[in-house]
This record gives sequence, C-alpha cells and structure tokens, in this order.
Amino acid sequence: MEKEEKGELFVVATPIGNLEDITLRAIQVLKEVDIIAAEDTRHTLKLLNHLEISKPLISYHRHNEEIKTDDLLEKLEQGQNVALVSDAGTPGICDPGEVIIQKCIEKKIKVIPIPGACAMINALIASGISTKEFVFLGFLPLNKKLRKEKLKEIETCKKTIILYEAPHKLVHTLQDLKDILENRKIVLARELTKIHEEFIRGTIDEIIEKSENLKGEMVLIIEKNEEKNEDISQNLTLQEHYQFYERQGLEKKEIIKRIAKDRKVNKNEIYKNFIEHQ
Repeated sequence: MEKEEKGELFVVATPIGNLEDITLRAIQVLKEVDIIAAEDTRHTLKLLNHLEISKPLISYHRHNEEIKTDDLLEKLEQGQNVALVSDAGTPGICDPGEVIIQKCIEKKIKVIPIPGACAMINALIASGISTKEFVFLGFLPLNKKLRKEKLKEIETCKKTIILYEAPHKLVHTLQDLKDILENRKIVLARELTKIHEEFIRGTIDEIIEKSENLKGEMVLIIEKNEEKNEDISQNLTLQEHYQFYERQGLEKKEIIKRIAKDRKVNKNEIYKNFIEHQ
C-alpha cells in the first residue's frame, strides 16, 4: 500500500454476525494500515485475533468522536493510514464515522470505502417487500415531537421504509407503528447472518404478537403506502368518505382533518358540512 504525502482513511465494513463475511480486501487493508480506529476496541480485537492481525487500536465512538477526530486527522496529515471500523457493518450507517469522513474531505485527505456487510440491505433483499425504492430512517427519535414527525413520514411514504430498533424498545416502536400501518405488510429481521437469524413476516398485529422477549439487533422493513387518497374523494360521498376512515378506528377530529386533506379544502368547511347535516 503506497503512501502519499498524506495518509488515507479506509472506511472498512466488518461482519454483522458471521465472521466469514469479512471480505478479502477488508482483511488486506486491516493488515496494511498503520492504525485501526474502532467503535469498541475490545470487540474489534476479537475480530483481529480471529484474522491473526495485530495493529494499534484507537477508541472512536459517539461519545469521543469530536476529540478523537482531531487526533486521527493529525496522524493522517503525518502520512499514516487509518482504517475506520464499527462494531458491526458499515461505519457511518447509524454508527460513528460521519464526522471524520467530512473532516477528511475538507482537508483533502482521501477517503476510501471498503464495502461489505450492511444490516439494512441484507434485511431488505430477503424481506419479500419491494426493493425498487426505499427510505432508510435509522432509529426513530426518542423526542416526542421528532418521533411524531417521523411516524407521519412513514404513514404517507410511497416507498419501502427501513428502520433499526433495539430489542428493549421494540414493543414501544411497534405500538407506535400500529396506529399508522393498518394492514400494510411488515417484516422484522433479527440476528442477521447469525445462528438464530430470523425473518418474521405479517401485519403489524401479527408482528406484535410474536415480538415479546426477542433478542438481538432488529431491522424493520415496512411496505410502502399505496393508498390513493386522491381517488377516494372522487369516488365517495362525504358521508362514505367519513365512514372509510371511521372503519380504520380514527377519531372524528383526525377523520375531518384527513378528509380535508384528501379533498384539498379547509377542515372547517368539512366540519361545518357535518354540523349542517346532523
């Protein structure tokens, strides 16, 4: 690996479970770089021992990202090559990496991706849900306002949705999704590439029934919203339109709001209409 005046940052994807998923190129890079920046040095050391590689390790995680970025940039400026790895999968995808990659680009330091495992892509391709267009939203926010915004995005999105979730938050997230998914297909993928790899497919209610006490990192694949609300307003009377949403279990306030949106009128106009005809 020839060095330029500045070092190079290699963004190296590592296995998400099965250690045999490491690529030949990734192994070669890990052998040749000067330093490995790891999300958890103890976790990465297990992988390196498995590969019989011995390299200096630097801890690089969410809580020290800003500080350690400067340290790594200094080493790169001095001509050292650095491999960036996360605990599993591809760095920068819901894992540390974005900050140093941006800084390297600003400082004209070469960033080289070393492709490999990525949980969301593996979950998607085996889900049976459309792969033509998809949106990756990572983990849903904990903040109530931001979470509500994301749920609204999922509700109306015309593309396949991909989410990550931790096992101890799974039931809460599924309950939030229940209010908006109705009968859409959903797939829960867990323990990808590991011995207990599992794909649970069904409606949101079916997934909730099977989700208790599940362990491992989770990926949720959600079918796109195919409902054509524009056609609803053309084919239904106002009363039928109301009953359409009522059958979905929505409250009156939310129903009026949706009817107004479908028909592209002010919700006060819809409300007034119902008052006059009562």
